[in-house]
Amino acid sequence: MKRKKIQRHFYFRLIAVAVVVAFLSAVLAFSLKLLTEYFQHHIFQFASEKNPLLFIVLPTVGITYIYFSRKYLFKNRKNKGIAEIYKTIDQRKEHLPFFKIPSHYLNGFLTVIFGGSTGIEVSTVVAAATVGNSVYNKSFSANIYKLELIGAGVCAGVAVLFNSPVAGWLFAFEVIARKFNRSLFLSFTAAAMVAWGFLYLFPAEPILPLQVQDWQWIALPFIVILSLLSGLLSAYFTLLVIHIKDFFAGIHNNFIRVNLGALAVGTLICFFPFLYGDSYHSLTDIFQQPQGYSVLFLFGLALLKPVASSLTLGAGGDGGVFAPSIVAGAYLGLGFAMVCNTLFGTSLIYINFALIGAAATLSTSIYAPFTALFLVCNMVPGGFALTVPILLACLISKYFTKSFILPYNVYTYFTENSSPSKSV
Repeated sequence: MKRKKIQRHFYFRLIAVAVVVAFLSAVLAFSLKLLTEYFQHHIFQFASEKNPLLFIVLPTVGITYIYFSRKYLFKNRKNKGIAEIYKTIDQRKEHLPFFKIPSHYLNGFLTVIFGGSTGIEVSTVVAAATVGNSVYNKSFSANIYKLELIGAGVCAGVAVLFNSPVAGWLFAFEVIARKFNRSLFLSFTAAAMVAWGFLYLFPAEPILPLQVQDWQWIALPFIVILSLLSGLLSAYFTLLVIHIKDFFAGIHNNFIRVNLGALAVGTLICFFPFLYGDSYHSLTDIFQQPQGYSVLFLFGLALLKPVASSLTLGAGGDGGVFAPSIVAGAYLGLGFAMVCNTLFGTSLIYINFALIGAAATLSTSIYAPFTALFLVCNMVPGGFALTVPILLACLISKYFTKSFILPYNVYTYFTENSSPSKSV
């Protein structure tokens, strides 16, 4: 009886502390998202109107700022992405130092607003995890509820970024915890409820102001084929990041490493402005007049977005694979639907296949099909009308790639070295 009373006391305390962690993480994610969207839009517009050649140098500005902030402001202490979270969780004495909150916040912001072809998701995830770890250090003795509070921070951060408490809750389980128990359920659910309340008070527009249409079972064979292609695209992205990061790691001259990668990204953006930043804006622009873009152009963007993202990360930018996977997968899905409609006389719905491609690619990149389902369905009004085809595509893409394309040791590499798969 006494043991149950003590257990209940700790559960109530856990829920209360998880609420605090979730609120702080929600504020962090909301402010970073708001600031990044605002400055990315205005800097992109300025370069577009004044001189498109500015796109070549803008990533250099952002990544150079990051290099000097790491060197002088954060004392050469490096950020290693989600691998840091895994190390902290797996080793009781390891903790995420507090500097990672301002470091990831600032570096993610600078990377994206100056055109670095990635997103702020990994910055938010690690910063929010650090919030949870820091509060844990103040609230509980060693070996009690560390994972619960780290996951609570991540849950709220992802939920606010993508306007989906369920996606944040699932991400915390699928990617961070990778297991299920009562204390995790209580902590993550409390965090999701806080995120829901936060989004109720500060509602956000869907990332894509587009309306999905009903799907038909006759499209199922095409959905399966797109799922397999999405798995290949994710594997291509995965291997690109590995090899490009290894290449840049071999360049010991910091000036050459930073500028080589940043100028390469800038040159790509100059020719293909849709690669700028997280590239969500490009999807809205394309869907305003999808027939105005060729299939080759869309497939080219699907292949170039992972290249630009890998170069951004290799040069020292702060980011992950959420936004690049979603955007590249959407390009692939749209191009695939166009090919089928042209060559085979089908009537595949462009927005539906763009979302299916986005979800399937993301599912494989972060190794979390249910997170990908809820996240992508929340990107558009009425997105859950595609629940069945998107879930099917996510599962096919993930298991196809895991079983036949990428060997297990590649996923182990990511866990240890902070690159896309099992990463963000």
